[in-house]
Amino acid sequence: MLKVLYAGSPQAAATTLEILLKNAAQNNFSVVGVLTNPPKMQGRHSTLVPTPVQTVAEQNGVPVFTPEHLDSTAREEIAKCGADILVCFAFGKIFGPKFMSLFKFGGINLHPSALPKYRGCTPVNASILNMDKETAFSVQTLSQKMDEGDILAQKIVPLTGKETAVSLLNQAAIDGAELILSVLKNCAENNSLPQGKKQEGEPSYTSFIQREDARIHWTKSAEQIDALVRAYYPEPAGWTQSKDVSIKLLEGFAISDEEGKSLGADLSLTPGTVALYCKPKGILIKCGTGFYVVKQIHQQYKKPMDYKSYINGARDFVGTRLE
Repeated sequence: MLKVLYAGSPQAAATTLEILLKNAAQNNFSVVGVLTNPPKMQGRHSTLVPTPVQTVAEQNGVPVFTPEHLDSTAREEIAKCGADILVCFAFGKIFGPKFMSLFKFGGINLHPSALPKYRGCTPVNASILNMDKETAFSVQTLSQKMDEGDILAQKIVPLTGKETAVSLLNQAAIDGAELILSVLKNCAENNSLPQGKKQEGEPSYTSFIQREDARIHWTKSAEQIDALVRAYYPEPAGWTQSKDVSIKLLEGFAISDEEGKSLGADLSLTPGTVALYCKPKGILIKCGTGFYVVKQIHQQYKKPMDYKSYINGARDFVGTRLE
């Protein structure tokens, strides 16, 4: 039976691990160990909190490794698992040649983009931000260069324009697990990885998200602002300023100038102006073109709330200029 070491950390990677564990036996493999980031201090009492992947592994009795660095000591411990292959999703580090030499069949990685498009750490955010009509979930061989491995399996995914970063990553976790299962089953049956396909086309790259990246520039179109809010939900969240107070916009949608006018909004307003409160729909904010309609909002020093609750406590919000 094929022996797998799984590497990942966030909730999406934990979802994928759960699916792999549930379907391991029928696909002729077993997960003999999990590699994840060390627990982090969280909360006012600085409690050590394990990653979601560690939690799932421990619930299923799978040995867990949480080294700060993949040095010789870590490699010696991990080698005791006798894993044949490394399976990675959202681990966040590049594996060196000494580490990869532990695995008979090398490693595979789930990457949620149509490689070579959006190599790097934030492909889901990029596809939403750029308002792509489709993306892909790709299983590739692990390479010493970032996301340059051969494609072993891939699923093209149409985008509706309603996805958020968290919803699309969750979809990648589920659909990607099915792709990984097919590759592992093939490897177990044939004692080798399936033949991969070289990546084709011009590569593009993504980088770590900074808070300033999520700042809303109201001169942009309502559609662009809607894409930004969805691309950065839940973190760092699309944000703006109102009288030196930071406001995060968590959910909403774009409407045209014509739709805004039909609701009573003034088309001559400066972009960033809170145009009106429409009880059945939300809070309308003027954009470069169109209006962004806020449904969920999170003002600094307050709890997240729906637009009706927010207006009840901020009667003077309409007419405010956001920056």
